[in-house]
Parts: sequence; structure tokens; C-alpha cells
Amino acid sequence: MRELDYNSVIEKLVSFIAQKVKEAKAGGVVIGISGGVDSAATAYLAVKALGREKVLGLIMPYYETQDVEDARLVCNELGIEHRIMSIKPIVDSFENVLSWELDERNRGNIMARTRMILLYAHANARNLLVLGTSNRSEVLTGYFTKWGDGASDYAPLINLYKTEVWEIARRLGVPGRIIRKKPSAGLWEGQTDEDELGISYQLLDEILYLLVDVKMPEETIAKELKIPIETVQHVKNLIQNSAHKRRLPVGPEVRT
Repeated sequence: MRELDYNSVIEKLVSFIAQKVKEAKAGGVVIGISGGVDSAATAYLAVKALGREKVLGLIMPYYETQDVEDARLVCNELGIEHRIMSIKPIVDSFENVLSWELDERNRGNIMARTRMILLYAHANARNLLVLGTSNRSEVLTGYFTKWGDGASDYAPLINLYKTEVWEIARRLGVPGRIIRKKPSAGLWEGQTDEDELGISYQLLDEILYLLVDVKMPEETIAKELKIPIETVQHVKNLIQNSAHKRRLPVGPEVRT
């Protein structure tokens, strides 16, 4: 993996947030606080950049789980204004209108998009920017919902791998129980990121770095990391199959 000067990175992230809020003449930022490390780190950075009075946290559970308590802990530790709003009635109403039973993945996508609707509703009402929480590992592999958690005005962590976010979170003082917990998007009970991705974040990030940043051949990566070539190809497939998620809609070229 690449070696970063984490203190310098944190300074750049803090400066970035402050600059973008100033440029937009916004009153601050709103962040979806999930109870996970990415949203926690984003919230800690935002408070360092803007002060706690300019950061609003929205906790938007579908299930009542430990994640809600972890999200509340982040908000209380930072002393930021926050609201807890269950999205269950909204998501369930979509299912009623559709008149068929949603599978877990479809319901999870609706959950993610519902949260983004609520974030932008608050942003529009209070002149705030929506600060996204996506990291580089998620973006490269397509592990996000298109127009859901992948949507935001700015995403400070978007060029940092998940393992790098963990290190930044430690340096920011994010509570240890949040850093140590298994990453989950909270889309259904028992769901974890690594189960869905089919690989640990530690190995995923090493492969992504060598494949995308270093542009090392697949066979060389497999030898370098002492892993089967199929594992490298699995990661490459994740990148290729999610390419549509990383671009705006396109249409055919029209010439006159």
C-alpha cells in the first residue's frame, strides 16, 4: 500500500471542507451518520473544518440496531445538532405502492436513496452542503447505491482507501468501538461489506492500489501478494462491472 503523511492528509481534508463551504456561501454541512467509520470520520473532519455549530447529523435507521447507538455516540461526542428519523415508514410505503415484495437488494437501494432524499431536503431548507462519506475502495468496486449513498455535493474521503480511512479515524479520535466494528451499509440485518464484496478490505485495498494506481499486471499482483490470480480477477471484475456507476448519464453523439 502507499505510504501517506496522515497529518498532512487530515489538514488537506479539513481545508477542503472549509473552502467548499465558503465557496458555496453555505451555512454548513449535513452528513448522514450511520454509526460506521466513514461517516464518523467525515463528521469529525467537518467539525474541525467548520465548528460543531455548522454540522448537522442525520441518523436514519430502518432497523433498530447497535448502529443507532454508535451514530448517536458520534454526534454526542462531537456536540453537533442531530436528528434521528426512522426511514421504515417511507421505505415500506414504496413497497406498498409497488405491490410486490422487495428482495433485500432492491429494498436496500430504496433505503439508500431515501436517506439521500432526506439529506437534500435538509440541505435545501437550511442552505447546507451534503457531505458524502464514500471512500475510494467503495467507489472503485461500485459498492454503493447509484443516486443513493454515492450522491453528494462533496466527498472528502473519496480518494482514500478504506484501510486509510481507519487510520485517519484513529488519529481524529473516533471512538474505538466504531473503528473496530465490522463495516456494514446497514441495508439488511446481518449484512456486512466484506461478505458482499467477497474479500477483506485489507486485501482488497492492496489489490486495488497495485491494479489501479500502480497499474501492475494481474499475474504480477498475484505473485507479489501470494494469492490466486482468480482473486485479482475478481477485483478487476468488480471495477469493470460497476463502471456505469462512476459516470453521469450519457447519450449518443449528435452532429448536424
